[in-house]
Amino acid sequence: MNYHYDRDISLEVYLFHEGKNYESYKFLGSHKEKNGYSFTVWAPRAKEVYLIGDFNNWNEENLPMQRFRDSGIWQIVVEDVEEYDAYKYKIIAEDGEWRYKADPFAFHAEVRPKTASKIFDIKGYKWNDKKFRDKKNKLEVTESPMNIYELNLLSWRKNEDGSQYSYEKLSTELVSYVKQMGYTHVEFMPIMEHPYDGSWGYQQTGLFAPTSRFGTPHQFMNLIDNLHKENIGVILDWVPVHFAKDDHGLARFDGTYLYESVDAFKAENASWGTINFDYTKPEVRSFLISSAMYWLEMYHIDGLRVDAVAYILYIGFGFDTGELATNEDSIAFLKELNEVVHEKYPKCVMIAEESTAWPGITKPIDEGGLGFDYKWNMGWMHDILKYFEADPIYRTSLHNDLRFSFTYNHAENYILPLSHDEVVHGKKSLLDKMPGNYFDKFASLRLLLSYMIAHPGKKLTFMGAEFGQFIEWNEWIELDWFLLDFEKHGEMHTFVKELNDFYKKHSELYELDHDSEGLEWVEHENANESILIFDRVDKKGEKVTCIFNFTPIPRYDYPVGVDYKGRYKTLMSSDRKRYGGNTERVKTYTAKDEKFHGREYGIRVEIPPLSGMFLKYSK
Repeated sequence: MNYHYDRDISLEVYLFHEGKNYESYKFLGSHKEKNGYSFTVWAPRAKEVYLIGDFNNWNEENLPMQRFRDSGIWQIVVEDVEEYDAYKYKIIAEDGEWRYKADPFAFHAEVRPKTASKIFDIKGYKWNDKKFRDKKNKLEVTESPMNIYELNLLSWRKNEDGSQYSYEKLSTELVSYVKQMGYTHVEFMPIMEHPYDGSWGYQQTGLFAPTSRFGTPHQFMNLIDNLHKENIGVILDWVPVHFAKDDHGLARFDGTYLYESVDAFKAENASWGTINFDYTKPEVRSFLISSAMYWLEMYHIDGLRVDAVAYILYIGFGFDTGELATNEDSIAFLKELNEVVHEKYPKCVMIAEESTAWPGITKPIDEGGLGFDYKWNMGWMHDILKYFEADPIYRTSLHNDLRFSFTYNHAENYILPLSHDEVVHGKKSLLDKMPGNYFDKFASLRLLLSYMIAHPGKKLTFMGAEFGQFIEWNEWIELDWFLLDFEKHGEMHTFVKELNDFYKKHSELYELDHDSEGLEWVEHENANESILIFDRVDKKGEKVTCIFNFTPIPRYDYPVGVDYKGRYKTLMSSDRKRYGGNTERVKTYTAKDEKFHGREYGIRVEIPPLSGMFLKYSK
């Protein structure tokens, strides 16, 4: 075969070794050249490296790679190579042991259980989302509605024969469904290449390749493009904390501890049986930040949800070692990541999934923070599910769990997550968590979702909740879509669609999510009756009054303080008959000269059991 090494990558290599090559995917990996394809890999302590693949019948010696000058980079340019050819690197370590490794920078891979990389020309897709991107760039991120539909592509829906949907099929059916349901964003659980379905994508081997389970990179681009055409943003679950131990992956890549630390305590991630990245190495920082930039640049992604940030911030997080030590190198990495991303993509949404009380996750870096746009509010999630799982007769003593999140709500920019982690491993589905009889379970789930929509913070729910999935999530099978043929599940589906539309239409519910002026209390001390009432306020001072009854007991003529004399219209109630409740028609209330809750005027409302309702002054 014809091959050569005549390719000057001096600047790229220098920046990569400095930890400052944030587009290292443009020279590492496999790339189409004028005559053939280049292959470039970082393996600094390898004694020899060979390229093997379909194009040379997997001959292990006839395509030797050459070290670029005195760097840790090996390269070769080979003619007579075709797109979709499979390939690997044969890496001979200093001790003579050899390994067959997939390309860490590959854009495409074989379908599992095969493990080779595949040649793919990443360029050439013609995007049609300029209108969406122009509109997004004019919006203030924190003042916009964000209602995220989190999903696992493998188990959302399947074909009749049990096979998974393709990117092409998802480009029509998923896009249509998300648009119909009124969500503003989708969040894909990790789609980067990974060997085992049961890892949900979190144990990866290819941080630059959308999984080939569903099709090609261009087909994945088309899925994103179609979502953008319908004004739906796309967030990727991104995992820069750890990687899979599989032999073809990053582990001991050149025969030594390359992407991981030589310190076993820092390298081993005992919680998941994986290996942690070593942020002290500039090349690893180049690799990871390049991955983030790659998805934003090449796939037009609108946001990254950074997984397991606590494992990055603390050394040995997950081990029972007493007091945790912070990892200064990884803290510097997170700050650099957010700086680099926001410099080029200021409207990109960077989200931290962080489970501790680390301060300043969403504060600007120049103010001592980490520079994320949002943090998942795990405390709210745990408190609210603990409250809702309790029998209503015990909720009097749990009233503080219901309202505690308001005491720290403005410490960070929060997303309220009801995620996949809460509906697996024996935790039950959201619907099945709810106490009471069949009717009460649906009423309680509608109440929970209503309360979530009203609470300050952006929203995220996992697939299946929108129609009341009864069994917990099983990654091996599709959701129970047949439930939509049953009355209560169909009514729940209608409710969620209309609740989502209601949220988007009322700026009071999202515009000042992270501002103390965005919420005014009306009633928060009535633990005996488990009532909560507050106003959500927008920048113009418009208000929506949010009223919640967390017991199965109706409250008649309940006093509610309001600002103006006149009519107050019920905009929405979770107890409507069309949603599976008992209320035939929503009511209009007239404010009188009765002073309730320190307000000048008052109305007396009927609050159905286990319900949420939204009122607004009608001029």
